[in-house]
Amino acid sequence: MLSEPRSGRLASWGNALLAGLVSPDDAVLAIVGEDAVHRMVGLPGESGPVGLTLALGRLRALGVRGLRVALPAPGHPLGLSGPPEFNARALDAEEAVICHGAGFGLVPEVTEAGPAGDVHVEVVWHCLAVREAPPADVPSLGEAERELAEALREATEVLSRLDVAASGPVAGAAIDAYRARAEREAEVLAPGYPGRAARVLELARRVGVLVAVASENGHGGAVTGGAVSASEMGARAEALRPVERTARRARVAAYNSVVEEWERGVR
Repeated sequence: MLSEPRSGRLASWGNALLAGLVSPDDAVLAIVGEDAVHRMVGLPGESGPVGLTLALGRLRALGVRGLRVALPAPGHPLGLSGPPEFNARALDAEEAVICHGAGFGLVPEVTEAGPAGDVHVEVVWHCLAVREAPPADVPSLGEAERELAEALREATEVLSRLDVAASGPVAGAAIDAYRARAEREAEVLAPGYPGRAARVLELARRVGVLVAVASENGHGGAVTGGAVSASEMGARAEALRPVERTARRARVAAYNSVVEEWERGVR
């Protein structure tokens, strides 16, 4: 996951709105980003889809005090707390937002239409019941930062051991795409987040780029000696799986850090 998840934008700017640090219009503009429109369905008291401005206001009225991110993967329900039906839907989307203070969770459904170069993206957030319990496997911000430093070293060692060169058109394209996205997403975290969260998120993105480069098929010189065999790809994926998991955990910790501070009474 090289680009930032939509759940991250919703949680980050939704938290800033709940804290009174940004206006509803600014929050919604940042959440929607380059998409065409975002709506929410399943909100209590609403019979159909509503815009994000109304949805965020309604969630506040329903008792929501903060928004957390979940980035689950098969075998790793990161940030989720149940029930199984919600977890399955979040796993299918590979992301979700969990409301703090009320038993709701939000899962995006993304629809794309239009020709290449002019794709129209619409997002519908499904509001569903969740279990109010501690989220699964989410580290503190400090833990995430320490784990990431080790993961960065480990990823570099793995790439060296597997003879993966950070060169060639495949690797170069991945790195260029990351840099372009990083420039567009320079302000991923909204006002109110600690500076450490921004550092952790950026480091997690760098680790994610290394994992993505190593996960490419190797054609075009990404690996010394030519294309990667199926067995080599399997070995590489197995070696990098813990690194990828660490990067996802760190991303969740960064997005959730402001809610953790609120829980400790830090404002």
